[in-house]
Amino acid sequence: MEVVPHSGSVATKERFGSCEIHIEWATPAVVSGKGQGRGNSGVFLPGHQELRVLDSYDNDTCPDGQAGAIYGMYPPLVNACRNPGEWQSYHFTLRQPRFDPQGRMIEPARVSVIHNGILIQDNVPLRSEATEGPLILQDHKNPVRYRNIWIRRLAEP
Repeated sequence: MEVVPHSGSVATKERFGSCEIHIEWATPAVVSGKGQGRGNSGVFLPGHQELRVLDSYDNDTCPDGQAGAIYGMYPPLVNACRNPGEWQSYHFTLRQPRFDPQGRMIEPARVSVIHNGILIQDNVPLRSEATEGPLILQDHKNPVRYRNIWIRRLAEP
């Protein structure tokens, strides 16, 4: 499927807590724009921040806005992007926050991300206290294609 510019983000009807997600994506093969205007989209982690989708191949832009960044928080450990137009993959594990019996958070949500087989986010904490949410593919007014998306729920520790 392709994100059609100005059509709105796509979200699952179902909500997910701790889970493992695989998603493949491709930015346009013909480079148009620069920085954040090149194949910009995102995967919103269920209940949390955006995992940035961007054509970051030979593209100078802000570190925490690169492909694989937890947008505005954590740059990827390495730029693992392939050429524009090539299929890329994110495989990530999301652990939702844990709370004590009084409702105080004792462990924040955490995510690890593998981009094209390379670890780019290593168990980083997230800001939100949400315990579940939909998977959202962002419409950022750039045509980005997605395929082979699957989600597997994980038992809470």
